Amino acid sequence: MHEKQVEIGYLLDFYGELLNDRRRSVLDMYYNEDMSLSEISASLGITRQGALDQIKKAGSELLFYEEKLGLAERFRVISDCAEKASVIVSSFCDQDGKDELSSLLSRINDTIKA
Repeated sequence: MHEKQVEIGYLLDFYGELLNDRRRSVLDMYYNEDMSLSEISASLGITRQGALDQIKKAGSELLFYEEKLGLAERFRVISDCAEKASVIVSSFCDQDGKDELSSLLSRINDTIKA
């Protein structure tokens, strides 16, 4: 259960802007602000069940986007490869090669994290 919650929070960073304002707000409160269902329901003037329903629906929507687009997984793979390549570069290249490849890898990391 906890792993799924972490995944939904992570997907919110990628696809949150695709959600309607209400669902994005509810997920932000739940995952980023660590608010309880009672706190969310009081803040939005809905029932606890309504807050839970919004969280579930929005989470399902985020999982659907990831299933179709796969951006979060691609990001993870590219980021991991860039980190490993950076370690290899620093171990095996001469200083000129290290500087150039390190610069390129830094650009890759900066681009995918922007």
